[in-house]
Amino acid sequence: MTMRHSIRMKISMMILACSLCMVAAIIFMNTVFFDQFYFKNRESAFEVAYEVVDDCLAEYTNGSIGQDDFKHRMEMVTAGNNISIMIINNDWSIFYASMRDVDEFIRRLQNSLFNKILSGENPDEMNGVETIVTRENYSIYEIYNSKMNDTYLELIGNMTDGKMVYMTLAVKSIKENVAISNRFIIYVGLAVAIIAAFAAFMTGSFIAKPIRELSVLAEKMSDLDFDARYTSDDKSEIGHLGNSMNKLSAKLEQTISELKSANVELLKDIETKEQVDEMRKEFLSNVSHELKTPIALIQGYAEGLKEGITDDPENTQFYCDVIMDEASKMNSMVKKLLTLNQMEFGNDQLEMDRFNLIEVIRAVIQANKLLADQKQIEIQLHGEENIEVWADEYKIEEVITNYLTNAINHCTGEKKIRINVTEQEGTAHVSVFNTGEPIPEEELDNIWEKFYKVDKARTREYGGNGIGLSIVKAVMEQHQQKFGVKNHEDGVEFWFELDAKALTETGKYQYNI
Repeated sequence: MTMRHSIRMKISMMILACSLCMVAAIIFMNTVFFDQFYFKNRESAFEVAYEVVDDCLAEYTNGSIGQDDFKHRMEMVTAGNNISIMIINNDWSIFYASMRDVDEFIRRLQNSLFNKILSGENPDEMNGVETIVTRENYSIYEIYNSKMNDTYLELIGNMTDGKMVYMTLAVKSIKENVAISNRFIIYVGLAVAIIAAFAAFMTGSFIAKPIRELSVLAEKMSDLDFDARYTSDDKSEIGHLGNSMNKLSAKLEQTISELKSANVELLKDIETKEQVDEMRKEFLSNVSHELKTPIALIQGYAEGLKEGITDDPENTQFYCDVIMDEASKMNSMVKKLLTLNQMEFGNDQLEMDRFNLIEVIRAVIQANKLLADQKQIEIQLHGEENIEVWADEYKIEEVITNYLTNAINHCTGEKKIRINVTEQEGTAHVSVFNTGEPIPEEELDNIWEKFYKVDKARTREYGGNGIGLSIVKAVMEQHQQKFGVKNHEDGVEFWFELDAKALTETGKYQYNI
């Protein structure tokens, strides 16, 4: 903001302009109306002086006051009003005169009388004479003396006792005084205007300071910086505005923070929705793909049986075995999908219990021993006889089953499977290792996804559908426990952990979920 647009500059210029206008108005009023005001004032002074002189003369005549008192009272009248007074007897002798040059004033009085001012034959103007006031006993005139280049006010009248009074007052000096007064007003007015402008400039600075602070605060608020605050303790309207802006800043900060939080949640919801949509599309695609082959086989062999493509009992039995095997695979996949869906959407609650992990593992090994023997695979179990864990026994059994069947299906080379169970610091660690080809490193993070298969051809051979490890992931995440996979030179190791803490002092199992 430039200086000429600042508040203090505007206030200073406004005060300066007002001061100059006031000076100009005073000069105008002084020039135009002071003469009239002065003459009115002098006319009143003449009238008062006439009344005082008449009263004093009456008191002197009846002996109420002496000569000295009379002169003293006359001097007070002349000195107080700057009026020259002359009282004349009927024989034109001087009764009293306040001026020194009496002859000059006698001559002026005679000229006035000879010009018949009092007679009214020249009522308005005669040789520069203008009648101003006419009363019963006196008249007041404004007389211009061209010889003296001077203007006078004169009063000529008769006293109560018959004497004549003559009063005069020079008024030329008043015009000079007006000119001098105007010059003085100009000088003083300019000085006052400059001082007022400077004072206004300083006052404007005092006023503009909190406004500048508010402006800076507003700019920071526009840049979403809400740490700045109005700190002045001003109790005026500006102070109230500053406090209101502080409240507005705090409210905006809170509101924007809430909006940002809501926006983050909205973005998460949108992202989740997109992921759900993508998962749904992927799920439908994978399910369609997985079901397409068994349905085609079932349909083909069923049509063959219906059309009597063979009469050989062995071929008929083979057709039926294929149909049953493919139907069993579809049934297993659907069950696993339902189980996985319930866990992923939180519809399947954990049934926590304390059980012997070794016994569960032995039961799973026994259930899969026939399949392992068929493939000439040796299964070894290493671990303590009694390791109790706190978990959902059924779901942990399913995890172990998935790990073991996966190991059996991918076991090559020495054809050995080693199951190691250890317990340390309240945590049970279970690992299932099988000899064979390692999983490509770039595939390790993907094997937990539904329907993901590293070797699709081989997976098809043993009826795998890529859901087992997804179930493992869902179960372990439900238990809030760690799990994973790592490659070795001669095989692959899958592992997971469970809570194996002892009983607490209250007699309950300690488990945080």
